[in-house]
Amino acid sequence: MTFLAAARLGRYTAAAEVLGITHSTVSRRVASLEEAMGGRVLVRTSGGWEITPLGHRAVAVAERIEASLRGLAGDEDAMQGMVRIAAPDAFTSSFLVPAMARLRMRHPALAVELIAATQRVRQNRSGVDLEIVVGRPQVHRAFATPVCSYSLRLYATPEYLALRGAPTRVADLAAHPLSYYIESSLQVDELDRAVQSLPASPPSIRSTSVFAHVEATAAGAGIGLLPDFLADPDPRLIRVLDGSYAHPLAYWAVARDEGPRNPVVAEALAVLRAHIEESGSMV
Repeated sequence: MTFLAAARLGRYTAAAEVLGITHSTVSRRVASLEEAMGGRVLVRTSGGWEITPLGHRAVAVAERIEASLRGLAGDEDAMQGMVRIAAPDAFTSSFLVPAMARLRMRHPALAVELIAATQRVRQNRSGVDLEIVVGRPQVHRAFATPVCSYSLRLYATPEYLALRGAPTRVADLAAHPLSYYIESSLQVDELDRAVQSLPASPPSIRSTSVFAHVEATAAGAGIGLLPDFLADPDPRLIRVLDGSYAHPLAYWAVARDEGPRNPVVAEALAVLRAHIEESGSMV
């Protein structure tokens, strides 16, 4: 089971945290398994620990043992351990937190760790069970599935538009500060492409946080380029150039090859998809 956790997470330290043991204990147990099997089951790469062909044989056996142990417990509440998910802030607050609260109600012995990250997909995904990214990921040795779609749209307050004038065409945006990400800090190509069809913005409030974009827009600092699932329900904001501009996007869930076979990961993903489907944002 120690080897299985290390194989799924790609890091001894992450496996140790999930299992409640030390890094050295993980290393010692994996070494003992390798001695018993007569070869390497994990090999270190630049992206973390990867499973060898011999290791894949060990994974298959370990997963059968894991299933047998769950069967001995006799009920769903035996599901325990930890699931770690990295996701952008907006997705986390709107979809991930309520979904994981539901998951925890079903399985009180299960711990959930949510890591805020708005970045391009990592090729190694070490240390997390699931990674939620913007746009279709180009990955190898990984499982990827779309989870929901949304659009970036333009928003402002009625007061701002009354004071500064409402743009009637995209070119008019050149006269309005745009609240969005800091260009030099933006790591996601799909988010960068959202502004390529817009004129250059005059000096504005920029941030690495989508919630700062929302609040800057609501404070009248300019026009915000915001996720529609965050801005549409906000009574302070109205759409600008509705029908003339929208940048469609999708969130994808990515896991290491072994991740979806982990019952905890599979259950977390199923609950997340069910919550999103109920919210009407399913791809």
